[in-house]
Amino acid sequence: MPGTSEPAGGRVLVVDDEAGIIDVVTTALRFEGYEVGQATSAAACLGMARASSWDLVILDVMLPDMPGVEVCSQLRSSGIDVPVLFLTALDATEDRIAGLAAGGDDYVAKPFSVEELVLRVKALLRRGRNGTTPAASRLSYADLILDTETYEVWRASVPVELTAKEFRLLEYLLTNARRVMSKDQILDAVWGFGFDGDRNIVETYVSYVRRKIDTLGPPLIHTVRGIGYTLRSNAASEET
Repeated sequence: MPGTSEPAGGRVLVVDDEAGIIDVVTTALRFEGYEVGQATSAAACLGMARASSWDLVILDVMLPDMPGVEVCSQLRSSGIDVPVLFLTALDATEDRIAGLAAGGDDYVAKPFSVEELVLRVKALLRRGRNGTTPAASRLSYADLILDTETYEVWRASVPVELTAKEFRLLEYLLTNARRVMSKDQILDAVWGFGFDGDRNIVETYVSYVRRKIDTLGPPLIHTVRGIGYTLRSNAASEET
């Protein structure tokens, strides 16, 4: 998981009825310097949110006593304007729309990448709910720009259309620009811990992204034989 040289600060309330998920998320956020509270039910979440001030709520949609979307609605109707990041197994477009319509700010589907979750937490805490800082949401290298809030990508000022998984792959490579990332690291970050499918899916998606990105300028995505992949200019590498 990504590390920081100084504590990130901020108070995050993690709400999920699965103890394993709460433990993983809490450990990752505390490692990054956040103060973390835990709740395993909608009732506990609402009580803690009303009793104390939080900078962000990570909220499971499928809680045992009340849907997370309804919890978010109640928070908003109570005047609690804390950013809400939905965490759920539901990944359909209509579920995302329902969560955002209820007042949610972002949406991560299970199985999730801990690194992606931490990046989204940082992005939400940077912008808050009352404004945004566009420059802080953008990752760039050479003439490649990726916006983590608008989900837009440009190469040499030309817009590039990516699928959700392609976007996450490029975001991970950009976040780790010039570093060589192994196939296992990419699988964990983009497809999530516990992925038990074909590991060659990484090669497939790298080729998809290359076709969209590297046709617009000098190659940026390179293969380092026997190690993994890297995003950098003029890499001494062997392409696949």
